Amino acid sequence: MELSIVIPVFNEEANLVTLFDELKTALSTYKACEIVFIDDGSTDSSFSILKQIQESNTQVRVIRFRRNFGQTAALAAGFKYAEGDVIVTMDADCQNDPTDIPKLLAKIDEGHDLVSGWRYDRKDRFLSRKLPSQIANFLISWTTDVKLHDYGCTLKAIKKEVAKSITLYGELHRFIPAVASWMGVNIAEVKVNHRPRNLGQSKYGISRTFRVLLDLITVKFLLSYSGRPIHFFGLPGLACGFIGFMLSLYMTIERLFFGVALANRPLLLFAVLLILIGIQFIVFGLLAELQTRTYHETLNKPIFVVKETHGYE
Repeated sequence: MELSIVIPVFNEEANLVTLFDELKTALSTYKACEIVFIDDGSTDSSFSILKQIQESNTQVRVIRFRRNFGQTAALAAGFKYAEGDVIVTMDADCQNDPTDIPKLLAKIDEGHDLVSGWRYDRKDRFLSRKLPSQIANFLISWTTDVKLHDYGCTLKAIKKEVAKSITLYGELHRFIPAVASWMGVNIAEVKVNHRPRNLGQSKYGISRTFRVLLDLITVKFLLSYSGRPIHFFGLPGLACGFIGFMLSLYMTIERLFFGVALANRPLLLFAVLLILIGIQFIVFGLLAELQTRTYHETLNKPIFVVKETHGYE
């Protein structure tokens, strides 16, 4: 299988036929390809439409969830079932343009492992969609050191071996390039067309901005500290403990050599609090180290990713 198109679907009955017709035209030159629709617990007639499309086209695959699990779960299922050497992900709302797929594949052919779309002329409302997205893109790029203009664009092309190695959960679908960067993949970005939503209702709102910030903390921890959590917890622990110790030493010298009373001094309580917080941080780090080792050793999960080997059978 040369190419797989993975499309999460949630209540998009008004767009599915149009999207499929556009995909057939855009993919007419690719003979060994498949289109994988994941019905994420739709409550409208989306599944019925997808089933009709599948019955009339052998290249179409349909996966139906028992309930709505979210876009991350839908993409994870798509990655699992896709068989193509390259996996392209896109939305089902017709805002992504299927004619941009060859652009992504051309970048893959140049040697990139993951190509992300950039909606440089985005057709969304500024305050509720574009501005929060711009802020989130800046924070994600700065935090993860993977510089992209548009993390929120679902239109991406990923080599099969990379997609199969990505573990998604929660709402990490926005951070696929950052998560994949741990494997040392070659990432590129391509300007793509973005169209206004004409039919159906958007599933996103301003509230997702706060979820992105929380997920960003998770991604940063997974990328930088998942294999050494003592560094994440230990550094602030040492800092708090050191400051608390120095304050305690300062007040001890004042009491022993200058006769300064320690009663009714909030600084003493603050110093003791810092020492206790420092100890707790370090204990958390040690417990996390034990849990990390148990996780890796029990699941036999590797701490490295091999790109290729030579001389082995």
